[in-house]
Amino acid sequence: MQTKTRMNVYFDPDLLKKVEALALRRNISKSAVIEAAVASFLSADASERLEAVFARRMDRIGRQIEGMDEDLAILGETLSLFIRFWLTVTPPLPDSAQASARAKGTERFDGFLQTLGRKLATGDRFLKDLSRDIDSRRNGAGDLE
Repeated sequence: MQTKTRMNVYFDPDLLKKVEALALRRNISKSAVIEAAVASFLSADASERLEAVFARRMDRIGRQIEGMDEDLAILGETLSLFIRFWLTVTPPLPDSAQASARAKGTERFDGFLQTLGRKLATGDRFLKDLSRDIDSRRNGAGDLE
């Protein structure tokens, strides 16, 4: 029989609760849980496993960032085209129409904010809708012919 040396250590209360819960689920002692965790941490392949976990996470984050870059580029181009079009086709208003136009603009902007809030609350996104529309047109489902 191998002898073991007693050691007193201090744990964060939340961590100790997790150790106790795992020991109960597995029907083993808390010492066995902690011993296995320390052995795993100190094993030669522990750093390789940790590196692999980080590599997978970094790959996933990289793919997410690439998708966000594309979405942001689409959004920037869309906004740019809209502003250019709006500035090109909108005639200046006479001074007498400024107040009513400002009131109507405020009303429309409030409606826009309400619609935006609903879209964001439901998780529906313009770029996802746009992607679906483009995919359906590529597959022939959106052809008007």
